Amino acid sequence: MSSLFPTYARWNIEPVKGEGTSLVDQSGKEYLDFTSGIGVLNLGHCHPAVTEAVKAQLEALWHTSNLFTLQIQEEAASLLTGLSGLDRVFFCNSGAEANEAAIKLARKATGRSKVVTCLQSFHGRTFATMAATGQEKVRTGYGTMLESFSYVEFNNLEALERACGEDTAAIMVEMIQGEGGIRPIQEGYIEKIKEICQKTGALLIVDEVQTGIGRTGKAFAFQHFNLQPDIVTSAKGLGNGLPVGAMLGSEVLSAHFGPGSHGSTFGGNPVCLASAKAVLKEISRNGFLEEVNEKGKLLLQGLKDGLGNAEVVKEIRGKGLMIGIELKEEAAPYLEVLQDKGLLVLTAGPNVLRLLPPLTVTRDEIQSAANMISGLFAKKTQAV
Repeated sequence: MSSLFPTYARWNIEPVKGEGTSLVDQSGKEYLDFTSGIGVLNLGHCHPAVTEAVKAQLEALWHTSNLFTLQIQEEAASLLTGLSGLDRVFFCNSGAEANEAAIKLARKATGRSKVVTCLQSFHGRTFATMAATGQEKVRTGYGTMLESFSYVEFNNLEALERACGEDTAAIMVEMIQGEGGIRPIQEGYIEKIKEICQKTGALLIVDEVQTGIGRTGKAFAFQHFNLQPDIVTSAKGLGNGLPVGAMLGSEVLSAHFGPGSHGSTFGGNPVCLASAKAVLKEISRNGFLEEVNEKGKLLLQGLKDGLGNAEVVKEIRGKGLMIGIELKEEAAPYLEVLQDKGLLVLTAGPNVLRLLPPLTVTRDEIQSAANMISGLFAKKTQAV
């Protein structure tokens, strides 16, 4: 009997070794890993540059506290501000913590409480981020939620305008709804958000926990648009497997997050930031993000070519190496079939297969995965 709380519906796979896009289980079976630890391992398993950076930091210093000045924090923060166009960084341990900090900062800076988010969004499982999440199933069973959150239909301009006013502290949005089904934001919706924020004084929080750190072919997904948020949150791919989260904000907001206003015991841990620094340097390497864009197009086209006649497939969508295959039926049964074939993928909602390969995936691995998926649904179509 397990000593763990049964909070996860676990697969019958026990990984024992990983390298790049390869994951090996306890029986010796090798898988092509298109989950990346749910969008975390953007550089793949055991990336050499990350491994060496972490080893070196482990031999120097593990932890002090945030009472001390740490050069590695300044260096990692500088890389993040350089990539994002924002000015200040607060380090924490996860996406939920980053979003929690963003909500606190937005309320404190504006003196308002209302935060408008989208239906089918996902922002975390703490009480504030659970309340921000536009999925009832996440909030069920936990009693009264934190007040002053309002949910609107994603990409619905009229609904957004009706929900926002002079009492709105922030609009909080994902550029692509990850857990909500790999649903990209529309440019018109972004323009409406910008208009409302300018008119009402509300801040714009962009949740880049899953879409950031190169996942969509830009350092951050908001950079595909003419957009500069007030606050951006990051985690997952930032540490490539080590627990790192970050909230980034504009300079004008720094006055509202002074000493004692917020904190995190382990936030900015030097070992975790050694990993983050290595990741940020790698995605900043000349040509890296261009390669992600090209590989994303290759994967998307390979799936469209292979699944064009599949009766069960409704739509294929995404950006960079964040792809969703929406089905006309439940997606979960297909996971185990693909696992048997040696391919690991995820779901995003009940009807969407989610592909999040490492950004370092090779073109041959992309073709192999596309062929496995196409072959599976080709058989399904023939059976129909």
